[in-house]
Amino acid sequence: MLFERSLGSQENRVGLEFQQAHYTFGQIERRSNRLAHRLLAAGLEPGDRVAAYLTNCVELIEIYLAAVKAGLGFTPINILYREGEIDHILSDSQPKVLFSHRQSAETIAPAVAGKPQLCHWQVEEMDWLIGGQSDAPPPGALSDDSIAALVYTSGTTGRPKGAMLTHGNFTANAQNLIKCWRMTGEDRLLLPLPLFHVHGLGNGLHTWLALGYRLRLLERFQKEAILRELLDFRPTVFFGVPTMYARLLETPPETAREIGRSVRLFVSGSAPLPVATLEKFQDLFGHVILERYGMTETLMNTANPYEGERRPGSVGLPLPNVSIRLCNPDSGREVGEGETGEVLIKGPNVFSGYWRNASATREAFDVDGYFRSGDLGMRSKDGYYTLQGRFKELIISGGFNIYPCEVEEFVLRQPGVKEAAVVGLADSWKGEVPVIFVVPDPKAPADLAVLEAACRKGLASFKVPKRFLMVDELPRNALGKVQKHLLSSRLG
Repeated sequence: MLFERSLGSQENRVGLEFQQAHYTFGQIERRSNRLAHRLLAAGLEPGDRVAAYLTNCVELIEIYLAAVKAGLGFTPINILYREGEIDHILSDSQPKVLFSHRQSAETIAPAVAGKPQLCHWQVEEMDWLIGGQSDAPPPGALSDDSIAALVYTSGTTGRPKGAMLTHGNFTANAQNLIKCWRMTGEDRLLLPLPLFHVHGLGNGLHTWLALGYRLRLLERFQKEAILRELLDFRPTVFFGVPTMYARLLETPPETAREIGRSVRLFVSGSAPLPVATLEKFQDLFGHVILERYGMTETLMNTANPYEGERRPGSVGLPLPNVSIRLCNPDSGREVGEGETGEVLIKGPNVFSGYWRNASATREAFDVDGYFRSGDLGMRSKDGYYTLQGRFKELIISGGFNIYPCEVEEFVLRQPGVKEAAVVGLADSWKGEVPVIFVVPDPKAPADLAVLEAACRKGLASFKVPKRFLMVDELPRNALGKVQKHLLSSRLG
């Protein structure tokens, strides 16, 4: 069992730190067991879902462990999501229990209303909820093929879809990272990444559970506090996204060198890492950031080597047991070295499909069982992969996925809007940010300030366009399709 080394055999060892509190693996084991029994006592059965709308906290880890121990599908919800987005996930996944913070009650109330099957519990009541439950593990064996987590992603088409990630997916991913990044039980990981995202959940949480090293979990990344955390905790490993590393470039040189003496590995993912950021970070901290490539549906696919060349601008080499093909997205023909093709992925890391969406699952795989990533890439003669953008229109901003159609549909529902189109604009901090072009209703034109306010109220903050541009018409081809590349060219 993946958790045996940490939860099962290091009962008295402190394994987790959060907000100045320390927790032993034994405490985490017992509390997650009690919660698993509580969920089963509430009538949940293996295969049911447990949702969580939470910022990083100890209870979020306990909920995840309880769910997987009881054979339930853990369904995390991005804490930046708002009513419509939360409602879609709850309606689609149909969990029987939803956990949230008390302070989130007003935000999620509209999405919870009208769902009589949903029991809403607040983590502030956790001690009461698990009181009187057994400390022993719940009955039943875990299967590699059963769903451990149902993580929603826009992926490459339409509204968010639930990616079914199995116990086998998480185990294979953790084993790869442990082997390739030389991780041991003596490591110390400082983790500012949200656990509702697979970067924090799949990489951070699962390598910790597999090895039993010491983890300091942060509620979130805060520029003004991160240096203090790095100096105080003295981690050996740090997982981040490009935006975080861009912020760290403001570190005073003496402080950067001090941090660099304790950290042996900085890893970046979830969005492309600008070469300039990598080079400046190396000069400042004395470390070459290890860039890797993964996605919600596949966890980790490639990585630059721990020992060997970490090539700027490249996402490195395929991880063990991960097979990658580059194919022409139109013909399906495999392309050669130095040619651009869509990245197709196959391996034990690849998800089992989209929740209750057989058609989307069929479209996501080719005839040989390779997952169509929607990313364009190129392979060098010595096997390094370089990503060159996305075949489809997914925008990645600060590590979060934004599908333009979802934002466009929201804006089109607002008064005074005739047409709308969203494109990505390169950004030195976040990789990309969304920009929207709006064709106003000539009878009653939208006010862009009012439109922006509506977006801030109705969309997650990272989905709100950073620029709102009014245009007379959208460029279209002969078939009426919007030519977004022409819109992008207007941005300079």
